[in-house]
Amino acid sequence: MPQAAKIVLLLLFGQYVYSQEKECIKSSVVSCKDCINSGPGCAWCQELNFTKTGEPEAVRCDTEEKLKEKGCSQQKIISPSSHLENVANKPLSGSDRTKNPVQVQPQEIKLNLRPGQAFTFNLQFKRAVGYPVDLYYLMDLSYSMEDDLTNVKDLGIQILKRLQQITGNARIGFGSFVDKTLLPFTDTTEEKLKKPCPAKRKQCQPAFGYHHVLSLTQNETLFSTMVSGQEISGNLDTPEGGLDAIMQVATCVNKIGWGNSTRLLVLATDAGFHKAGDGKLAGILEPNQETCQLDNKNIYSMSNNWDYPSVGQIARKLGEETIQPIFAVTEDVSHIHQELSKLIPKSEVGVLSSDSSNVVKLIVDAYNKLSSNIIVTHDGLPEDISVTFTSNCPGGEKPSDRGTCNNVAIGQGVTFSVTVKAAKCLDKAYFQTGPLGFSEKLKVNIKTRCECECDNQPGVQLYCNQHGTIVCGTCSCVPGFLGQRCECSLGQKDEATLKAQCRKDNGTECEGRGDCECGVCKCHQTEGGKSYYGPHCECDDEHCEKYQNKLCGGNGDCRCGVCKCNEGYEGTACQCKKSNEFCETGKTICHGRGKCVCNQCVCERRYKGITCETCPTCELPCQESGSCVECNAFGTGPFEKTCNASCYHLDVEVVEKLAKRECQVKDNEGCRMIFSMTEQDGFDKYIVKVLKDRECPEGPNVALIVGGTLAGVALIGLLLLILIKALFYFKDLKEWKKFEKEAQRRQWAKGENPLFQNATTTVANPAFTGDS
Repeated sequence: MPQAAKIVLLLLFGQYVYSQEKECIKSSVVSCKDCINSGPGCAWCQELNFTKTGEPEAVRCDTEEKLKEKGCSQQKIISPSSHLENVANKPLSGSDRTKNPVQVQPQEIKLNLRPGQAFTFNLQFKRAVGYPVDLYYLMDLSYSMEDDLTNVKDLGIQILKRLQQITGNARIGFGSFVDKTLLPFTDTTEEKLKKPCPAKRKQCQPAFGYHHVLSLTQNETLFSTMVSGQEISGNLDTPEGGLDAIMQVATCVNKIGWGNSTRLLVLATDAGFHKAGDGKLAGILEPNQETCQLDNKNIYSMSNNWDYPSVGQIARKLGEETIQPIFAVTEDVSHIHQELSKLIPKSEVGVLSSDSSNVVKLIVDAYNKLSSNIIVTHDGLPEDISVTFTSNCPGGEKPSDRGTCNNVAIGQGVTFSVTVKAAKCLDKAYFQTGPLGFSEKLKVNIKTRCECECDNQPGVQLYCNQHGTIVCGTCSCVPGFLGQRCECSLGQKDEATLKAQCRKDNGTECEGRGDCECGVCKCHQTEGGKSYYGPHCECDDEHCEKYQNKLCGGNGDCRCGVCKCNEGYEGTACQCKKSNEFCETGKTICHGRGKCVCNQCVCERRYKGITCETCPTCELPCQESGSCVECNAFGTGPFEKTCNASCYHLDVEVVEKLAKRECQVKDNEGCRMIFSMTEQDGFDKYIVKVLKDRECPEGPNVALIVGGTLAGVALIGLLLLILIKALFYFKDLKEWKKFEKEAQRRQWAKGENPLFQNATTTVANPAFTGDS
């Protein structure tokens, strides 16, 4: 967008905000507090005799300009405005190196805000000379980073010396990470947990998640010694546990040793990273708790119990601790970390050479870029508080939720305009704002001005008839009295009962157009100088419909919001001369189905058309008209004796033939009447033509019915006999086949039974002795 267009938009936005704050849109205002809380443009006049008798106290509430026009003096106008009080306002550090430099001014303020009124103040920032730098080097020690570890052992001293040249006060620390020691991330066999590297690698440390090796120190020899003692490790899958390690570095502030400094975290890796949800692959269901969990050996103890943190958790925690990450990664995974950097404010990505030999230059370049690009924002805001920023830097003129200023040199001061607005009254609150990546912040304490600070006089006053005190120019009555000047005694009725008499249908008192005095509405004047009227001031003669910018078209009088037209005129705004020219349909108007208003038919029921000639959704009342057709055409049916009185709306004619058979209805004797219906002007009036001959059903043939019945009985008997005979036949047949089958199974033996012996006969001579 061209610069000129931006300026125009900014001016238009400013004019809109200005106009909003100079208008007073009030509703239900009965006190000064109600008034000033209606909007930033509202003010209250506390002069005693500002209102006239019968006028509501709401007229005291308006813009300052209008109150002055009505005669209120400036000293009596109550309009609290937002203002600022400095609590801590140390000057910015100069060009000399100091132990505790000041880069943000002011350091703490109090804002007294009027709700709805925006307040702008300036925040100064200046990069101090020699501001301390803390750099924590977090290295991936998976096996693929073997060459890089060797170079880091040698380059650590160079990193520290280079930072010392830039700031004069730098510290460096070291930590390492691989991944969770669970499948599928790491081989969990006992041998592989102890030595996860390939067999050819002799030196290899056991598998681990994150290990804090060295706290931040200026001792370059100690850094070199501690890093030299590190050995490569390993895991199974390609992504590493980098986010786990970053979370511990950000939460273990005391163990890492972060100071009041520019905090840099260098993550060196050649792989991607696991994120929240990946822990489920290893059966880890508990989310990351964002707390420091280093044991006495500085090992991340909850690595196998908590899931990986999400990118959102990492971004929030780094922001809270003002840690600026530098992702020093290889070319093949740089695109992954570029996307990660977009989600983490104040972060940079640098591409490592294959052996990390360029790490010193990478870190210095990233530090210079991070430190020179200033982004001012706020932490979590209280509810109903909004904040926007602009800056005096190119591109920073448009209000935004962040103030930006790029390429800020050391010692250069920049100014940010901070606009704060409270949407409504609230209790004490605060928020912090300042540049990302720097620990120094401005604390903004907020109070809202929602009460009127009036010069009230104590005790009952004569102005209030000795029955009330004066509060911001109005009478606050003692119990038992009410009214504008406490002139009304409640007597036997309480205040609620009297006020209820002034409400129509439980609405607003006197419709908001008058004052309720002792249960009676005292109506105010309208804008036109006339008075509202009616028991509840519900009527006026100025708010009727207009035509051609004239009330009631100039052809009638307004009565309680409704136009009463003069003779010869009609319409809601008396805009039409009475005429039926385009509504006439022969002897009727609009076919008797509507009214002629402003020379146009206004149809009733479901009729349509210019003259209400058709009804697209109407159906012929065939069934409803059946009894009337029967009595008129055939002299029978339920209306036989009252046909003329009950069926006057139908004109029935009996015919020999019909052009169209629209209706077929059964009469009282079950015969079908066939007739057609043609609608006449008006409602429910028809010309009916009925076919002379009805279609009646023929009587029953008794002989045929009796003969058929007997024949049917005989046939049924014959069929039953045949069925019984068939059942007996099939049963006998079954028994015969069974007999034949058993006969075939018999076998007759031709030999003799060995158990059977034939009879023997023995002859003996009793006289024979055996002697020869």
